[in-house]
Amino acid sequence: MTTNILEMRSITKTFPGVKALANVSLDVARGDVHAICGENGAGKSTLMKVLSGVYPHGTYTGDIVFEDEVVEFRDIRDSEAKGIVIIHQELALSPYLSIAENIFLNNEQRGALGLIDWNKTNQEAAKLLARVGLREKPTTRIMDIGVGKQQLVEIAKALSKRVKLLILDEPTAALNDEDSDHLLDLILHLKGQGITSIIISHKLNEIKKISDSVTVIRDGRAIETMAKVDVTEDRIIKDMVGRDLEHRYPDHTPNVGEEILRVEDWTAHHPQDVTRVVVNNVNLNVRAGEIVGIAGLMGAGRTEFAMSLFGRSYGSRITGRVFKYGKEIKTRTVTEAIDNGIAYVTEDRKTYGLNLIDDIKRNISMASLGKLARGGLVDDNEEYKVANEYRTSMNIKAPSVLAKVGKLSGGNQQKVVLSKWIYSDPDVLILDEPTRGIDVGAKYEIYTIINKLAAAGKGVIVISSELPELLGISDRVYTISEGRITGEFPIEEATPELLIKHMTMEKAR
Repeated sequence: MTTNILEMRSITKTFPGVKALANVSLDVARGDVHAICGENGAGKSTLMKVLSGVYPHGTYTGDIVFEDEVVEFRDIRDSEAKGIVIIHQELALSPYLSIAENIFLNNEQRGALGLIDWNKTNQEAAKLLARVGLREKPTTRIMDIGVGKQQLVEIAKALSKRVKLLILDEPTAALNDEDSDHLLDLILHLKGQGITSIIISHKLNEIKKISDSVTVIRDGRAIETMAKVDVTEDRIIKDMVGRDLEHRYPDHTPNVGEEILRVEDWTAHHPQDVTRVVVNNVNLNVRAGEIVGIAGLMGAGRTEFAMSLFGRSYGSRITGRVFKYGKEIKTRTVTEAIDNGIAYVTEDRKTYGLNLIDDIKRNISMASLGKLARGGLVDDNEEYKVANEYRTSMNIKAPSVLAKVGKLSGGNQQKVVLSKWIYSDPDVLILDEPTRGIDVGAKYEIYTIINKLAAAGKGVIVISSELPELLGISDRVYTISEGRITGEFPIEEATPELLIKHMTMEKAR
């Protein structure tokens, strides 16, 4: 019996006109956490869909050997019967059903006469929730818990199927730092119980933390597999993009001009609990050609500040003043904010930034239809022309501007969101987690776009949970804690230690 639980041999998968996988081989040792890295579109998820039966035997060439047996899966049920369970990036949970119902969906706990035994269902679900460290009642609806807890429900669901090999596709992409750490600790805990895991992730620090080995895939080919002792971020990045990235961030020479935006005494209360202050007397400014970073822990009030400023999209009892070029302006509605040259790129592009079932063309034009109107009707030819120009200038990888946005990679979706707001011709852009969930190559492209915006005289505010990112692209950084600004530093003075110190202050000076 080999030490490998899984061997994939010369897997080739072709779609019409595209070879998604070309002779990819992969070995996974029993009991290991094996990471798979690669840029969006490299073939990582395709390989896992082959393994899990989403793409059934006969639609690809090559062999899968699981526990020393050549296996041929017709669908996911076949792979799950062998103990292979995949958790996709888009969670497959029903929001209106309870946690217990979701865990045992299509795997119901039945009693006499074949009827569902609800007592047993809830009791067994409670045991599984305890294993994954989720303190929720089995009867709680999925829609009433956050995405971090939903990930744990998915893992509990996998455990109910007696999982031997757990596949996680970008499991922490939508999680905050605390939920991410809990999930990674759980994967290591399951490893201690003998469960093997394959994790697909863009987060290189997470990969280094939990993986025993790493395979890098580029353009549908396996480039290299590294043991834990050989893994470095620079080596992974070089394999992913096919070249050294000596500088993770493009060169940026600031040409800072006059003050564009100034916010004074900005305060916002929680939308449901009006006694709770979430943004507390914030004062900040941004100048033409300047990239200003906002650093803070999750829940510090960064996004709440940005959304309350942008048309009062969040909060209640909002007070404060906004000045543009020294003149007070109103941003009471989203329309007012846009008309006054302020744009906000949301951290949740899939829910609030894009219409995933519509095409690139309409997503780019949706915030600026007035610019395309002729006699009250949108000029379709002009709309198509504008979208095509942005597709080219922003390097959006899609066959045409008629492609559905939901089919694009995360990096290309983010470029569509940026195109939408750049086309609105703002003077100030607030970018909330602009590179979340995208690979290092696409990140570099986004940074380049941000630099071009600053070079064109725009004022850019960047909110990010990644301190290296803020330090790499900003000209000046504010720190925020408990809704208050706790520090302001020119980039020459900013260090990770200094920023963290001010991000964790309980009270502002």
